[in-house]
Amino acid sequence: MASSPTQRTLALLRKEGWNAEVTEKWIPGANIRKDLWGFIDVLAIRGKEILGVQATSYTNTSTRVKKIEDSDNVAAVREAGIGIHVHGWRKVKHRWQVRIVDCS
Repeated sequence: MASSPTQRTLALLRKEGWNAEVTEKWIPGANIRKDLWGFIDVLAIRGKEILGVQATSYTNTSTRVKKIEDSDNVAAVREAGIGIHVHGWRKVKHRWQVRIVDCS
């Protein structure tokens, strides 16, 4: 059974000690997914840290980084001290690997 990039990100963050939850929601009727502030799929907390993550495939990583940079909300998220990462997932030799890009 294949897992989604979001599910893999949740597992990784939780393994690293983060309390992580999905913030992306499905809009019925419109058949679209809506990210928190336009670019966060997962929001995580650990101690005094807060991290927003956009989870995607490895090949879409640069597109998601550009999406964040172009977002009207990115400045407010940064100003609030929320870290911003993109997790780009790919399978190498039957194992999942993640490329993490820090957009904070």
